[in-house]
Amino acid sequence: MLKYIFRRLISYIPLLIGITLISFLIMRLSPGGPELMSGFGSADSDPAVREKIVRIYGLDRPLHEQYLKWLGNIARFDFGVSFQDGRSVSKKILERLPATILLNVCSIALIFLIAVPAGVYSAAKSGSFFDRAVTVFVFAGFSIPAYWLALILMDFFGVKMGILPISGLVSFGWDDFGFARKIADVSWHLVLPVFISAFTGLASLSRYVRAEMKDVLSMDFITAARSRGVSERDVIWKHAFRNALLPLATLIGLMLPAIIGGGVIFETIFSWPGVGRLMYQAVMARDYPLIMGNGVIVAALTLGGNFIADISYAYIDPRIRYK
Repeated sequence: MLKYIFRRLISYIPLLIGITLISFLIMRLSPGGPELMSGFGSADSDPAVREKIVRIYGLDRPLHEQYLKWLGNIARFDFGVSFQDGRSVSKKILERLPATILLNVCSIALIFLIAVPAGVYSAAKSGSFFDRAVTVFVFAGFSIPAYWLALILMDFFGVKMGILPISGLVSFGWDDFGFARKIADVSWHLVLPVFISAFTGLASLSRYVRAEMKDVLSMDFITAARSRGVSERDVIWKHAFRNALLPLATLIGLMLPAIIGGGVIFETIFSWPGVGRLMYQAVMARDYPLIMGNGVIVAALTLGGNFIADISYAYIDPRIRYK
């Protein structure tokens, strides 16, 4: 098992370097530049000021020198400083991480708590009313744009009904609240963002679990288990569900980048102080270090998710580690 883990880790090193190279080239070769932000690129701005900005940030050097310097810095977990305010990119991302992690962990937990049992039961009761209801929900989840649903619910529950908050993580004066009221206030602010971000995930994951379970339930070893008098509950959860876990491990691993990377659309709509909204603000300001730093972190997490999926494969099916 340790040899398998080591081989997988080594194989990810050239992939990560390739990702950093592509990310760097895309940002450096894109139209515009940091000298265009904050009005420095306007027609009446001083060319000397623009040249000074380019020189300060080393953007006048050859591309390969810029890349090697940047790669050496990120190897030390130094993503540089933001063009907007001169603050450390790492600190700005770390400040936004708790809000993003809270939102996405709650969303993913809700998705799995509902989608997995719904998918399993739908496969076990194929053609039943519950199965048809889940199918309708899946089509709705795939068809309704999440941003449109977010705006509709914000208008109804937040503006017209005044029941739920529609922006931010906490209410005004939160620092003066007691501990219990602080927890309740944050939970209340989570209701709409968590529901919206989990809506499409519920649809896709429940359908995926249903398809995998139906395939497994049609196999010969399930028929053999039923012929031996094994209870239907044990057939579903002890025999079929374990074999359906292998493809599901891929989805679990690939959800890791979403936990940290954040949802740009959801966080922007709800003014959520997370990494996704920070990324949007960085793109609007052409803040190269912040964009590339966040991109590298998400890429590393994607590879980390693949690694978790690979290890899960090897744990669920020991034959994989010997291939």
